[in-house]
Parts: sequence; C-alpha cells; structure tokens
Amino acid sequence: MFSYNVDPMEGIDEVTLLRSAATDPASWERLYRLYVRRLYQYVRAHVGSDDDAADMTQQVFLQAFVALKQSGPPQHFAAWLFTIAFHLVVNASRRQRATVSVERLPESLHPTASVDPESLFLQQETRASLTAVLAQLPSHKRELIALRFAACLSSEEIALVVGKKPEAVKKQITRILHWLKEHYHDA
Repeated sequence: MFSYNVDPMEGIDEVTLLRSAATDPASWERLYRLYVRRLYQYVRAHVGSDDDAADMTQQVFLQAFVALKQSGPPQHFAAWLFTIAFHLVVNASRRQRATVSVERLPESLHPTASVDPESLFLQQETRASLTAVLAQLPSHKRELIALRFAACLSSEEIALVVGKKPEAVKKQITRILHWLKEHYHDA
C-alpha cells in the first residue's frame, strides 16, 4: 500500500529532523516516509482491512505530530511512535477481539507463492497451522511477536513500547519462538 523507495534520511540525521519536524513540513514528511511502511505493517497485523490499517496509521501520525508540537522531540522516536500505535491498537481491540493474523503480516514474511496447486495448498495449510498456534498464545505474547516481525522493531525498541527491559524482551521473544516451533510441529 505504501511505497517509498527513496531513503528519506539521506544526508540528515533523525535528531535534526525531530527538532525541526514540529515547524517544518518537509522534515515531518521525511520522518513520515521513514516510518510509514513499518507502522502500517504493524497496525495491519491487528486490524481487519487495509483501509482500517491506513486510517489507524494516519491517526498515529496525527497524534504524534500534535504531541511533537506540544512536548518536543522524544528521546527514542521509533519506540515513541510505536507506543502510540500500540495504544491505538489496544483501544481498538477493546471494541473487538484482538488477533494477529498471519495473512495480515507483510508479504515479505510470507513464504514465496508457487503456481503449483499442491504447493499453494501446502502453503495455505501451513498458514492455517501457524494461525492456530498463534491463537493459543496470550495476547501480550502475540503483541511481542507483532512488534518484532510486523513492525520490525528491535528488542530495545520493543522494551520501550511495552515498558520492560530489553534483555527481558529478547528472552521472552526467544521463548515464544521456541514455544511456537515446538507447538507448530505438533499441530
């Protein structure tokens, strides 16, 4: 849905962009371009449609822009931005059952599709098994997986979003992945 091939950070650092983003639309646009794809992918893993994900992504950027004008630049922009998204997703999930669907993850995380019908069937069966295993996880663990693989955040950034230490997040994600691997083969 979002396709920006140009590196928006070319020739300028994020701190400089953050300082000027509250008053300079070009700086804000560069920050937007830097994070929009990852943010959209994270939100899309939680909502029912592309349109809802695009709307919620825009809400995140709007809230961030307003907060940036009021409070000034945060110390860790990515974590701050995804914290806003996290809270919007949580609020939206209160209105409906929260899930993280394999189909909603970015295409780059899906196995490559083949035109062979047998391969296509096996791929669909694999997704269904993975979805069933993911559904067994408590919501806070599914959230860590979404932040890591849909949002492509580092353990340090995830820790800032969820309010834990990076080492604890890294350990938890490793345990979740081991659990998923173990239970996926049993499914």
